[in-house]
Amino acid sequence: MSRAPVPRDSGSDGKRVPQGRKGRSQAGSGAPRVYSGAARGRGSPLTARHEILDPLLGPAGAEAMLRLCERFGDYGSYAEDATNAVPFAEGLPQRFDAAWNFVQTGGRFGRREEPAVLAARTNYFRETYAYDDEAIPGVESFRDHPALIEAAKKVHDCAVVVPNIVYANLLLPGQELAVHTDVPEYRGANRKLYPQWLMVVMLHSGLFEPWRRRIATGIAYFGRAKGGALAFYPDGRDGAPRTLEARHDTAIVLDTDTVFHGVDRVAETQPLPALRPGLHLVWEGGGWRVGPEDAPLARYRTDEVRFSVSWKAYCYRDAAERRLVDEHGDDLSLGRILETLKADLRGRGAAIPADETELARLLIDTHIRFPAPAAEA
Repeated sequence: MSRAPVPRDSGSDGKRVPQGRKGRSQAGSGAPRVYSGAARGRGSPLTARHEILDPLLGPAGAEAMLRLCERFGDYGSYAEDATNAVPFAEGLPQRFDAAWNFVQTGGRFGRREEPAVLAARTNYFRETYAYDDEAIPGVESFRDHPALIEAAKKVHDCAVVVPNIVYANLLLPGQELAVHTDVPEYRGANRKLYPQWLMVVMLHSGLFEPWRRRIATGIAYFGRAKGGALAFYPDGRDGAPRTLEARHDTAIVLDTDTVFHGVDRVAETQPLPALRPGLHLVWEGGGWRVGPEDAPLARYRTDEVRFSVSWKAYCYRDAAERRLVDEHGDDLSLGRILETLKADLRGRGAAIPADETELARLLIDTHIRFPAPAAEA
């Protein structure tokens, strides 16, 4: 079988920019080839460097990730993935910011569809393979892969990288991922404690940078599904996006907490079913099934389902910065976060709603500005 061509990173001028010749796999005698990209913006805080790894694992390692995906076997919908320990504005979905923008604008290309259809397009399937010190068997070599760690050092110009999270995203034909920035973390504040939309508001407000934990994200692709390219905005929300094909055994490393990104629609080889909360995507031994065994909504071949694995690592300038985090000497609390945000609103002349949900929506509307939709090519 012939090798796939090198991924090509579309530049902000709309042209396809080749990244160079394919490097040798770490499974062989050499390390993965790394291709670097740097932002070309106006100094916006939402710009970042990115590193492309091609190939990432080599044939044997990439095949092992496909088998791991199948062995795991049962993936719940992202809509049910997230909870937080400290309640605040409980009626608001965790990623209300991105979901509301997607429904209002129709996504990156401004496609107009019924809200229920748009919701189904973004209700993809996710499960966690590693978190903190826990990991499922077989994922350790991916989590600790030297090429991902070295790329993270370059992205954040740091000396210490600590891999922490690995999770899988599976998208069906016709699904896509709304343009968004990922959920950041702060000293004393993370998605386990507080709502995800609040973490994102904190990032875009710029009021909590001294407490932000720098995180590098690697997105690795395995399988042969068509479509589903990564669209990302290294020059900020006002810059033109670049796209990167979801090509087997390749990866990109960047700061997805600050860089807007999304996933273009996976090739719609069959109609998208009416997905609802509670549904699972299940491996059946030769393909995938959505819905219960006795009443499936759809079945898919392996080459119809887009499979990516996200890798997240904490990045520190040095051991001293890591100690500051570990010792919790200056952690944020919910009260401190909300008072800081409310003071900022007052400074803007805004009235502070008493209702938590109204306050949440005001904060989202005030601080989070998404890239404008573009005409589809």
